[in-house]
Amino acid sequence: MQLSKEMILAKANEVSKNTLMETLDIEMVDYGKDFLVARMPVTPKVHQPDGVLHGGATAALAESVGSFASHMFTDLEQYFVRGIEITANHLKSVKEGYVYARATFLHKGRTTQLLDIRVTDEQDNLISVCRLSTVSLPLKK
Repeated sequence: MQLSKEMILAKANEVSKNTLMETLDIEMVDYGKDFLVARMPVTPKVHQPDGVLHGGATAALAESVGSFASHMFTDLEQYFVRGIEITANHLKSVKEGYVYARATFLHKGRTTQLLDIRVTDEQDNLISVCRLSTVSLPLKK
């Protein structure tokens, strides 16, 4: 039985309970053959002291969606995925609303993956450009 897009997104959000993703209200909202999109509300909970989105919260959003994308497109009966490195270049500040992170693969190897993650606001303005490297390691049986 193949699961619907809605069921897959619901399952992804369910496994995020009691994690950093729940703490930051990160929600997976869309996916396709080669991408995954998550969103996060910009509220005082994720602000830095001067009232704009904290870069660390943006990086957490990017790593969450990128790692989840690697998980979704990996055979988890054979492998587990871990993040290796994340970079984030912050281009614009945001005070409120939602930010959206779209993860796409630049490289999808058997062992390593490289994802491009574009973070935008509700008007599709580019907020941050992130890169995440992940590794797929065999499960010990």
